Amino acid sequence: MSALPQSRAWRALAAHARELADVHLNELFASDEGRAQSFSAEAAGLFLDYSKQRLTRETRDLLLGYAQQQEMSGWIRKLFAGEPLNQTEHRAAYHMALRAPRKAVMTVNGDNVVPKVHAVLDRMAAFADKLRGGHWKGAKRRAITDVVNIGIGGSDLGPRMICYALQPFVDGPRLHFVANVDGTQIEHVLQTLNPATTLFIVASKTFTTQETLANAHVARAWLVAAMGEKAIPKHFAAVSTCMANVQAFGIAPENVFDFWDWVGGRYSLWSAVGLAIMVAIGPQRFRELLAGAHAMDEHFQRAPLQANLPVLMALLAFWNGNILGAADHVIAPYSQQLEKFVSWLQQLEMESNGKRVNRAGEPVGYATTPTLWGDVGTNGQHAFFQMLHQGTAVHPVDFILVAKPDHPHAALHQLLLANGLAQSQALMRGKTAAEVRAELAAKGLSGAALEAAIPHRVFPGNRPSNTLLLQQLDAKALGALCALYEHRTFALSVLWDVNAYDQWGVELGKQLAGTVLKAMQGERVELDGSTRQLLQKLRS
Repeated sequence: MSALPQSRAWRALAAHARELADVHLNELFASDEGRAQSFSAEAAGLFLDYSKQRLTRETRDLLLGYAQQQEMSGWIRKLFAGEPLNQTEHRAAYHMALRAPRKAVMTVNGDNVVPKVHAVLDRMAAFADKLRGGHWKGAKRRAITDVVNIGIGGSDLGPRMICYALQPFVDGPRLHFVANVDGTQIEHVLQTLNPATTLFIVASKTFTTQETLANAHVARAWLVAAMGEKAIPKHFAAVSTCMANVQAFGIAPENVFDFWDWVGGRYSLWSAVGLAIMVAIGPQRFRELLAGAHAMDEHFQRAPLQANLPVLMALLAFWNGNILGAADHVIAPYSQQLEKFVSWLQQLEMESNGKRVNRAGEPVGYATTPTLWGDVGTNGQHAFFQMLHQGTAVHPVDFILVAKPDHPHAALHQLLLANGLAQSQALMRGKTAAEVRAELAAKGLSGAALEAAIPHRVFPGNRPSNTLLLQQLDAKALGALCALYEHRTFALSVLWDVNAYDQWGVELGKQLAGTVLKAMQGERVELDGSTRQLLQKLRS
């Protein structure tokens, strides 16, 4: 069992939390006019206000002390040095190299990988320009009008999220995404397409991912039925590290874009997995996306811990979850374009840090990643914010606001921002019984009716939140935002002493699915009573 909760720094935080138990955020603001400025930080075009967190300067010092105990600065150096931090697979986690400038030097096992990264980026750019310019011709000599990205997990969530978030900048062929092995999804997409003007991008590191290959074979059969086997090289491209499997599928080598084993799936949108993004927004904007992420990389690597955005956000999550006992974390982007951001972030955070043993293989004995969920404002206000304000549990929130809209409706954007700011204020302030009594009395309510109404309108407040501000949601800002949460995830893994870069929990279900599939196909296999019963019901 991990001894971390018994460490001096952890115990000091727990004792400090008991001292703050009866202190309300309203008191902290009332006693410190400069609180907002003292609990803010800025980097790579992003501004973080964490003054509505339940903490004081002493809390922050204790949290930074815990980060030092966990050797945060040393782990950041190891990450950027390309050391094999994914120790169970003996791999580096070096996605930062994917967004490094052309002249940078970043090495894995003594090999500078940056030239290889840019060689692939240049090939991607040439491919995307050809498609976007109408110069790529299909088997019937017609230009490509639709591109379908077939992938799942990191090969879908990242590209899908980026393309949705940057819709105002999408000016390439129409883009479609297929991930779910539920045939409804691919059937719906194929019904809208013309085989002669469609190109498929199959994204799978090993080219063995069950769902991706199943969907790819459906797409292949659909294309072959319309135009024959010879059409495959003109209508398929692949993102993979396994050339043999790709060629067996029939995809031409010149249409294959590779990446490396030091690129984890949920960190892969910056690699050739982002080919669909580049096709959608063009090579220049894709490079702006990389530049924004690189700016956050530089900040994470070089900023002192007390001013380091990813480290601060990780410490706040640790404080809320491990010390104050919050079991989840809510993301509330006040931007419709960030509708897919929560789904991407769920994989990033929960697949990375959803671990029950530490790096040494010992049970941790404390909570690791909280349940992460949310939705865009103002939709969320009419769905789950009631629980955030008056429910029995405390749910920390990250509000994400964009100052400048990408549309001409200034009044709507002002209303959107007002709601975002007001919700974070309301969670912090709450409303007392005395305030409710005065408000209702002013409306003419009195006596028993007044007293009966009061409890239902009281808000406890003292509910923590961060607010992140972006000047505008362009490629560079989005890159910085994504890299911020990537590095926050790694910083949390350091605080919890877990490996953020393996995901063995994903594998068991895949293995058992193969066994169940054999049973469904009539083979005799070992199954539990419940699964046997359910299969019988499905057959009947």
